[in-house]
Amino acid sequence: MEFRLLGTVCVDTLTGPLPLGPAKRRSLLAALLLHANTPVSMARLTDCLWDEEPPLHARTVIQGHVSRLRALLVGADARAYGVELATLGDAYVLRAPETLLDSQRFEELLMLAREQREPADTVLMLKEALSLWQGPALTGTFASAPLQAAAHALEESRLSTVEQLAGAYGELGEHHRAAAVLRAEAVAHPLRESLAAALMTALHRSGRQSEALDCFHRTRRLLADELGIDPGRELADAYARVLRGEGGPGGPVAPEHAAGAGSPLSGAASTRARPGAAPGGPQSFAGTGAARAVLPAQVPPSPYTAGGVPADLLPRAPRGFHGRGAELTALSRAAAGEAPVCLVTGPAGVGKTALALHWARRSPAAFPDGRLFADLRGFGETGEPTPLEVLREFLLALGVAPRRVPESVSGAAALFRSLTDRLSLLVVLDNARDSGQVRPLLPGGADCVTLVTSRHRLDGLIASDAAVPVPVDILEPTDGTALLAGVLGEERVLAEPVAARRLAELCGGLPLALRVTAARLAGRPQWTLAAMADELADERSRLSYLDVEDTGVSAALRLTVQQLPPDAVHHLGRLGHHPGSHFDPYTAAALAGSDPVTAGAALERLAAAHLVTEAGPGRWILHDLVRLYARGLDPAGAPDALIGVLDHYIATALAAADTAEPGGEPCFVLPDDFHAPTATRDFTDRAEAMSWLAAEREDLTLAAAAARAAGLDDRAWRIILLQWPHVVWRVRDGWVPMLELALAAAVAREDPYAESRVRNLLGWVLTEEGRTGEAVATLEPSPGLARQAGDRLGEATALINLAIVQAEQGGLDVAMEGCERALALARKEPDAHTEMLALQHLARMQLTAGRPRDALDSARTAFDLGPEHEEAARRVLLLSVSGEARLALGAEEEGIRLLDEAATEAERADYDEGAVRALEALLRVTASPDHVRRHTEATRRLTADG
Repeated sequence: MEFRLLGTVCVDTLTGPLPLGPAKRRSLLAALLLHANTPVSMARLTDCLWDEEPPLHARTVIQGHVSRLRALLVGADARAYGVELATLGDAYVLRAPETLLDSQRFEELLMLAREQREPADTVLMLKEALSLWQGPALTGTFASAPLQAAAHALEESRLSTVEQLAGAYGELGEHHRAAAVLRAEAVAHPLRESLAAALMTALHRSGRQSEALDCFHRTRRLLADELGIDPGRELADAYARVLRGEGGPGGPVAPEHAAGAGSPLSGAASTRARPGAAPGGPQSFAGTGAARAVLPAQVPPSPYTAGGVPADLLPRAPRGFHGRGAELTALSRAAAGEAPVCLVTGPAGVGKTALALHWARRSPAAFPDGRLFADLRGFGETGEPTPLEVLREFLLALGVAPRRVPESVSGAAALFRSLTDRLSLLVVLDNARDSGQVRPLLPGGADCVTLVTSRHRLDGLIASDAAVPVPVDILEPTDGTALLAGVLGEERVLAEPVAARRLAELCGGLPLALRVTAARLAGRPQWTLAAMADELADERSRLSYLDVEDTGVSAALRLTVQQLPPDAVHHLGRLGHHPGSHFDPYTAAALAGSDPVTAGAALERLAAAHLVTEAGPGRWILHDLVRLYARGLDPAGAPDALIGVLDHYIATALAAADTAEPGGEPCFVLPDDFHAPTATRDFTDRAEAMSWLAAEREDLTLAAAAARAAGLDDRAWRIILLQWPHVVWRVRDGWVPMLELALAAAVAREDPYAESRVRNLLGWVLTEEGRTGEAVATLEPSPGLARQAGDRLGEATALINLAIVQAEQGGLDVAMEGCERALALARKEPDAHTEMLALQHLARMQLTAGRPRDALDSARTAFDLGPEHEEAARRVLLLSVSGEARLALGAEEEGIRLLDEAATEAERADYDEGAVRALEALLRVTASPDHVRRHTEATRRLTADG
């Protein structure tokens, strides 16, 4: 027996690998093996099996997987090898000799290799260690953070071993072998400098200097492009040794590679230290095409600056600047390119100018020839400066005499580019409206950096001048409270930390809103932060409180909106009435009374102006303050917008339910005044439909609540009921409040069909949550209401759900009678879906009643109704009941196979409830003493026969 982690996680035996089953079971084994002979807590295992919030039944799932794993090990006679999976309180421990674990043998071989005196013996040990690897570590496991960290650590150890093997080959003088070992790894890990350095050395000592130098330059470019950094000491030293010919096979280094001929280690490299360089000396930047062979201290006075004094037009540094570490780093990396244009974009009031000026002022030595600034006023009410006006100011700052400034834009731009061709200059262009406003103002030098800020994305500038976008988002609450403290003083903020955080959240993390709020508080020292938060909490007046004098959120947004075309403004105004948090082109079209193509184009315009934010492919969100502003653009359109979006949700949810569970829910009559959307999303398969229902759950609930508040109860219950495929899939996921809202809407409409249908679903969910008393009270009126409405299938469903709760309370005979009545109703209709549902639950009740043969027959009949590929949840449940029936009939091997298949399919389909049921059944059988005894006897017989 052998346990493998260095590749696909598996357990090898004499008869082949054990059938470990789903990824979570393999992950559980990996977690135990990584800490072999050490107890691993339930909490640690939970972290390894789920990346986000684990389900409520996580413990049951883990217990089921442990039980199945234990049974597999017992069946493989693991005890004979000294292997045991034991329970220790709230933890599990896998006891096994270290010699059975490939990762432990790998470490032991590395230790032995370090103890060898002869390089040849070291090579043998290291090669044997590396032969244990059969692919990336922990392959086939769930990509949770703990397991990924462990896999990374193992991979690091492997790479280090490869480097040690290359070193041992080098000691033997077999440099060609060292290069061969290293090359494949260097290609797979191109940013690992130690690999590149070792490969360079091996190539150089093999007489392949040109390949060694190519390796260095390729790695240097990658480091600059991907990480924005220069080569480290190890790689630079290896490069220097190759250039000097040290340790080579003999012969001079090729002159084109000699130091001093433009290499990054020579003085010919551009030496302007870009912002973000490490302290303690200038950095080198190679390959700019306009490199200057003088250090900053040697830069001669510019002929266009008075006495060599750098031009500086920057406004004063912003005060109260907080956070933005990631954006500042991104700017420094972007500025390290050749003739870079950095594009700082974001919505009004997010702090683009403050970021640009803070970055520009923190490294003055980086721009020895000066820093120019122009406010292009692309979003102001005072008019934009002409390009000639801006260029004239720039040229005068560079020392050009007024009479020498050309009178045409093209002439002034050409002179500006010519003068800046060999300068190291920063140009800040603030508040640009579009790309055309920026292009004439770009400097000509490769060592010049242009920093542009705009509320628009300026995609044209990205396309024409390779501008690097640096988007600026809202502040996190921590940085927001720090901004407040910068104005109000730390004592006042620390005295009310909860209120300060609430203020930051109410301001939506928008620096402009936070500064306005801080200004209002600074002028009212008697006010508490909590009182100001209470004032801002009222959405109807929040925007008015975020304005002071000529500054405020409304004014900033108005300047952005006034530049939009009418169609985009119309869509924005209707988006303000959206009851949900996300929207796509279909939703936007329903709100605006347009079509998805027109709405999509409007959303693109709004996104380019940073009035909406794309949260994912085809999904947008509105900032809270933008939503409040947008709502005021078209207050009269609120009723039409709400009706449009509600009917859009009904139409789309109908399509999703029909795709997810074809034939499962008859299409109810649509509301009398239903407004069909111009287009409805198509779903290609069940997975896509279920994904939409999951993604839209919160917005569907908000839409139903808005419908209920507006008296549109006929829409409210439909929007909720149409989510039934998702409810079935995630039954214990807190659906009761939403379904109670639907029931209230149905009762208010005095609609027996609606009330019966909602009671059916709500009663079933209550049953699954163990609230049987409430479930009975909810379900008992349902069959009669369905008969009153003439809804035969609804009556069948009601009888099934009532039977489920009756069985829970011990009334099996009454419950089975109800299922059989439901089965007859379904066959009269006829409806295969409802017939399968009745048979599935009848089989479960027959099994509970001690009639496994009848249960197996009912399950087989249900399977024959198909289609299986469309019914993942039903197939899992039928496999589970069939497996339990087989166990009850004495066919243990077949029963376990069916239950294992059910658990595997449930996990593959992400159906947690089905996985829990199958694993619970496996847990009962594989943990029983009889099962362990039978497996032990079977193993003993096989051994004796052998």
